[in-house]
Amino acid sequence: QVPLVESGGGLVQAGGSLRLSCAASGRTFSSYTMAWFRQPPGKEREFVAAIRWSGRSTYYADSVKGRFTISRDNANNTVSLQMNSLKPEDTAVYYCAAGPVITYNYQYNYDYWGQGTQVTVSS
Repeated sequence: QVPLVESGGGLVQAGGSLRLSCAASGRTFSSYTMAWFRQPPGKEREFVAAIRWSGRSTYYADSVKGRFTISRDNANNTVSLQMNSLKPEDTAVYYCAAGPVITYNYQYNYDYWGQGTQVTVSS
């Protein structure tokens, strides 16, 4: 059973918006840091955004700061990524991750991963 399931990806024009959601199943992730990573075509997976268990601390890659917003709902075991002002360079497979991490932007610290959702931004 995949513990994290992403949804909300799709095709959008540059300047548009998408909202990604990640639902956790099988266990409670309310005490974990949750994050989004992405893997652009032909490139390595990279950090996008993270949120601590309380929701009070959030972190963003410089490339998405001011355009993306991460949030979580511990009661429903979900985390979301609101993506505005999308650019073609945001095209990637987006992954949700969870783990009891301190270094939030290091992917190997995360224990649980979703299967990914494709986001394509056309110019």
